[in-house]
Amino acid sequence: MLEQQPSTERIDTLPTDIESPQGKLVYLYLEAADGATVDDLNLALAMNKMSVLSVLDTLSSQGLVEKNGGEYTVGIGR
Repeated sequence: MLEQQPSTERIDTLPTDIESPQGKLVYLYLEAADGATVDDLNLALAMNKMSVLSVLDTLSSQGLVEKNGGEYTVGIGR
């Protein structure tokens, strides 16, 4: 269940290698919420789970997000 409240801090930079609008949206949400599960992203962003998983796979392969248990977070290098 979605229990986290997104941060009110401003996000200053978005990685330039994220090309898709959905990728940018997922990345920004993960940054603001300090991590989320696939179900959280599905509900909060109104994206179907297959799209969420595809975007997370792409962002993971680029080293931009990491999976820790069932939660995805913005990569340590960011």
